[in-house]
This record gives sequence, C-alpha cells and structure tokens, in this order.
Amino acid sequence: MDPQQINQNFQLANLFNVKDKGMKSPSDHKKYILIYKVALITGGGSGIGLMATQALAVNGAKVYITGRTQEKLDKVAELYGQNISGQIIPITSDITDKQSIDKLVKEISSREKFLSILINNAGISTGHQNTEHEDPHELRKSLFEDESGDIAAWDDTFRTNVTQTFFVTSAFLPLLQKGSEQERGWSSTIINITSISGIVKVSQHHFAYNASKAAAIHLTKMLAHEVMTSKLRIRVNNIAPGVFPSEMTAGESDEKQKSSIPKEKYEGKTAARRPGKDEDMASTVLFVATNQYLNGQTVAVDGGYVLTAGSL
Repeated sequence: MDPQQINQNFQLANLFNVKDKGMKSPSDHKKYILIYKVALITGGGSGIGLMATQALAVNGAKVYITGRTQEKLDKVAELYGQNISGQIIPITSDITDKQSIDKLVKEISSREKFLSILINNAGISTGHQNTEHEDPHELRKSLFEDESGDIAAWDDTFRTNVTQTFFVTSAFLPLLQKGSEQERGWSSTIINITSISGIVKVSQHHFAYNASKAAAIHLTKMLAHEVMTSKLRIRVNNIAPGVFPSEMTAGESDEKQKSSIPKEKYEGKTAARRPGKDEDMASTVLFVATNQYLNGQTVAVDGGYVLTAGSL
C-alpha cells in the first residue's frame, strides 16, 4: 500500500470504520458516516439522550427514541427530524417494566431486521442530602431522617439507573448480534450513559444517584465480559458525562427540548471552566459508537471535573 492510500485510512469516514457498498460516491461516507445503521436510545427526548439522538440521526442513522411521554418524543421528531440524512422515530415505552421492555423489543423487531446501536440513557436522581454538618445528630437528620432520601427513593433510583440497563441490554442481544452480521468490520454496540458521579469520591449531595452510577459502570464491565465470553460480536462501553445541560441538571427544558446552565456556575469546578456542550457529547457518542477497538471501557467526558474532585 502506497503512502497516499495509507493517508486515505485517516479520513474521518474511514476512522469511523463505517463502509457500505451502497454508497454512490466516496463523499457519501464523509457526509453520512452512520447510513444504514439502526439505533435505539432510551430517554431520547431531552438532555444527553437528545444530544445522542441528533449525533446519530444527523449522520445517517435511523434512530428510535423511547420515553414515557409521547408528546415530548413527537416534538423531538418534529423539531430535529427534518432535512437530515437519518430518521428520528418516537416510541413510548416504560423501560423500568420488564413486560414493557419485551413489548418494545417486539415492536422494533417488527420494523427492523437488526439493531446496530443501543444507548441506555434513561436515568433519574432523587433526594438531596446536606453533608456539611459536623454534628453527628445533624448529619443523621440529613442522611437518615430526610423524607426525600427514603428506601423507596433508593429503589426507584437503582431501578431506573441500573436495573433497566441490564434488562434492556439483555433483551436486545439477538437483534444487536444480527446488526454485527450485516457488515464486515462492524460490531454492534451498547453504550450505557453513566456519570462521573459514579467515579468521584464525593457524594455531591446525592448518595443514591452516585451509588447507582457506580453500579452502572461496573454492570457495563460485567456485561462486556459476559457478552465477549459468549462469543457475541457486540461491544459494551459506557460514557460517564460530567455536567451537561439537561432537565436533571438545569431543572427544565425550553420549547426546543433543550436546557441551559450558566457558564459561570462551573468556572471554578472544572479545568474547562464551563459545563459540557451538545457538540462535546455528540463527538463522544460518535467515537464510542464507531470505534471497533473499544470494549468494556468507561469514557469520561467531564471537562476535567474528576481531576478536581478526585476519584476512588
């Protein structure tokens, strides 16, 4: 192979390792790196889920988004599904319920022969505990007696942030394996959206959320190992975001299903001196989805937050 041919391997489309004989010209690769790929994103109606949806759909993928609120999902498809190379298709589903997950699998299977990308993004955070008390009685009151931090809240947090990730992933394994069989050089991928909250040593005032995200990171590694030892050609990784604008971090979304966080709020908390942008998450999603050599890994995209807070 001559040097010029070697250089071609470093073009964006080749780095993303997505090739299709149906392309009309080489320029199609550059425009639509995920053409003919089918994706499913849970919680795709806002926040990081919406960022991932746009990243994949704009680059050619057919993206199914799920959530409990049909109106929110329809709005995303209406706002962001126009004049793009891919598609955004809404399907309501409660992924904390096993029967609902099975129904979702059957729905996708009735429409598609395979699944290329699964992004487990749905998540919640409950309760806020004050950890600054130096008096043990006051600390007990904040951690034990606070009604927002009861056992039911912990159960709900783990059910949404950890349990559903296991069941959604395992339910879609056959379709994902079929996705790997569609194209030489492509292995289907599962991306779990975890958090740097599962990495840092501080509680950030929400013990249940941080504990659940640490569990989700470990679950990712276990799933990656077991899927590999089962001889399935499916990669399992997780993205651990720092602070990104979402309904969880900002408290609300605007009429475009987008949230915002004042830059100055995080100037002293990260090396980047700002919260994450849509483009930061989009480029990370594309990297993790398409890098065929990445498996069982945690990719922290946090502007240097872990460097500041410290990890376990």
